[in-house]
Amino acid sequence: MTRPLNSVERSIQGRNDWLKGEERKAIESRGEMGRMEFWLRVTRSRISKDVKAGRDDVIPGFTSVCRLFKLAVDKRAEGDARLWNHLMQYAQQVLEQHGPRN
Repeated sequence: MTRPLNSVERSIQGRNDWLKGEERKAIESRGEMGRMEFWLRVTRSRISKDVKAGRDDVIPGFTSVCRLFKLAVDKRAEGDARLWNHLMQYAQQVLEQHGPRN
């Protein structure tokens, strides 16, 4: 038997359910492009909140992630998909371990 969720756990579950629902709606309306745009909006909002909270290191962090992604895309376009494959494998592992919980 599982115990009832406390208020923090209910809040997290509600947020995760909202994210999943909004992502699903974005996919239904615009496909993978909609999914990407949804996550960019969510990320931009989170970056703004972090900056307002004094965590300015979020901007260079996001910049580095974007630069890494562009490098992987460029290398793949040049015929070397190793970095792309490693990046996608790592992203999948991290999301499985730390992504929104069911």
